[in-house]
Amino acid sequence: MFTARRVGIAAGVLMAVGGIAFAVDWSLSSGQVPRGVQVAGIDIGGQDRSQAQTRLETTLNPRAVQPLTVTIGDVRTTLVPHDAGLSLDWDETWDRIGGQPVNPFTRLRSFFGTRKVEPATVIGDAAMARQLNVLRAHDRQPVEGGIVFEQDRPVPVRPVPGRVLDVPAARTALAEHWADGSVLALPVTETPARVSAAAVDKALREIAQPAVRGPITFTGKGGDAVLEPALLAAALSFHPNDQGALAVSYNSDALVAVLEPQLKSTEVAPKDATFALSGSRASVVPAVVGETIKWDKTFEGLPALLVAPGDRAEAVVYEPAQPALPTADAEKLGVIQVIGSFTTGGFSGPSGVNIRTVARKVDGALVRPGDTFSLNDFTGTRGVEQGYVESGIINNGRPDVAVGGGISQFATTLYNAAYFAGLEDAGHTEHSYYISRYPAAREATVFDGAIDLKFRNNTPYGVYIETLAGGSELTVRMWSTKTVEVESITGDRTKPTEPKTVTLPKGKNCIASDGAPGFTTSDTRVIRAADTGREIYRHTRTVKYDPIPVVTCE
Repeated sequence: MFTARRVGIAAGVLMAVGGIAFAVDWSLSSGQVPRGVQVAGIDIGGQDRSQAQTRLETTLNPRAVQPLTVTIGDVRTTLVPHDAGLSLDWDETWDRIGGQPVNPFTRLRSFFGTRKVEPATVIGDAAMARQLNVLRAHDRQPVEGGIVFEQDRPVPVRPVPGRVLDVPAARTALAEHWADGSVLALPVTETPARVSAAAVDKALREIAQPAVRGPITFTGKGGDAVLEPALLAAALSFHPNDQGALAVSYNSDALVAVLEPQLKSTEVAPKDATFALSGSRASVVPAVVGETIKWDKTFEGLPALLVAPGDRAEAVVYEPAQPALPTADAEKLGVIQVIGSFTTGGFSGPSGVNIRTVARKVDGALVRPGDTFSLNDFTGTRGVEQGYVESGIINNGRPDVAVGGGISQFATTLYNAAYFAGLEDAGHTEHSYYISRYPAAREATVFDGAIDLKFRNNTPYGVYIETLAGGSELTVRMWSTKTVEVESITGDRTKPTEPKTVTLPKGKNCIASDGAPGFTTSDTRVIRAADTGREIYRHTRTVKYDPIPVVTCE
C-alpha cells in the first residue's frame, strides 16, 4: 500500500513537471516554425515564421529561373522550372508546414526527428505539356535483335531495350521535387525488344549460317546460273515475326539482278505479228510466243533451300510471254494494200542523214483504229545521241542550221501520205515561207518539243506505215484497207508580198539568200467513197507564206 502511494505521488510529480515543461515550451515556441521542419532541404524548424519565410523565399524563388538538371535514364539535360510552368504556392506551402503541435508526444518527438515538407507548386498546364514534349526527344527506341552480313559472314545484332519518358509520373516528379536543388531523376518506362538474344542465336545457327555455307545453282533451259554466298547474303534480311523470333526474307530484285544476266540466253523474247509487203499486197507475218522466267515462282522454294543440306539447286520456272500484237489480232486489222503514198526528193548531205534516220525510226509503225499518231511522241528526242546531225532549218524567217535539220521534208512526205489515205488531220503547221519542192498549202514542218505533226486513224482498219529513203528520194506509204479516194485542189496564189533585205556579218551563221515573194494560197481536200464515188468530206485550208528575205553577208 505504501509502495502504490509512492508510485502515485511520483506519477503526479512527473505529470506536473511535464505540464509545466509543456506550458513553458508552448510559451517559448509561440510564433515559431515547428521544430524539425525542413522545406526542400532547408532547415527552418524552430525559426521565427517571418524569418523562415524570408529564408525560404531567398533560397527557393531563384531556383524557379535557374536551370534544373534532370536525368532520363543515361541522358542528362536541363530545364528551367519557370519555363515549364512551375512556380511556388506559398499559402499552400505554409498550410503543409502547419503550426505548433498540440499533442505533447508530437512536441516531444520533434526534439529528436526531422519532418520533410515539399513546397506546394502551381503548374501551368500548357507550358508543362510543351516541356514534357521536349523531353520526349530523349526517348530511345529499342534496338531489335537481328542478323546482318559482312560479305558472306552473318553477324548477330544483340537486342537493346529502349525507354520512354513516363509522362504522368515525370509531371508529378517535377511538380514535387523541382525546388529541392539537386539533380532530379525523371521516371522512365523500359520498352523491351521483341526479339531476344536467344532468338538471335537460334536464327544465326539454324538459318543464317547454313544459308551462306555455299553457292546455290539455278538450273535453266540450256544454261545455269550460280548464286555465290556473298551475293546471296546481300539479298537476305532478317526481321521480327509475331512470335518474337527472327524470320528471313529476300530481295527478289537483287537476286534477279544477279541471275538474269546469266539466264538471259535461256529466254525467248516474244515477237509481235508484223506485215510482209510485196508489190501491191501485204500479208501477216505470224507473231512468236516467247518464254520468259517467272521469277516469283522460281524463288518460291528458296526459303527451304537456304537450310537444305548438301549441294543446293533449284529449277528455273518459265512462263509464256505473249506478244503485244498476236497473229489473230493482226489479221483482223485489214492491212492488205496501199491506201496513201507520197514521194519527195532533192535532199543530200546532212539533211539526207537526218531524213534516213527518222525514216528508219518510223518504218513499221502501226496506228490502230481510233489512235492518233504523233511524230514527236513516236520518235522522241531527235538529237546527236539518236544519230541526227546538224543541217539546214528555217529560223525566224531565214535560213539557219541546227541538229535534226531536214526532218521537215520527212514530215511533209508523211503528212501527204496520210492526206491521200484519207486519215484525219489532228494538227500540223506549214513552213513560214514557201519551199518550191513541196506542194503549196499541203506541207508540214516539225520542231522537237514545240511543233508536231499528228493524224488520227479514223478508219475501222489498222494503218501500217512503210518508209523508203534512198540517196535523194523519200517515199512514205500507208497500208490498210482502201475505203476512200482523195482529191487535192490547189487554189490560186494571191496577195503577193515583196521580201526585205537583211544584212548579217559573214560567218557560219550567215547563209546568203536571193529571197522570194510571199503569197496566200489554199488547198481543198475532197474525200469520196471508194466504192460509190459519193463525196463524204470537203475541207479548204488557207495558208499565208511570208516572203523569203534577201540575206547578204558582209
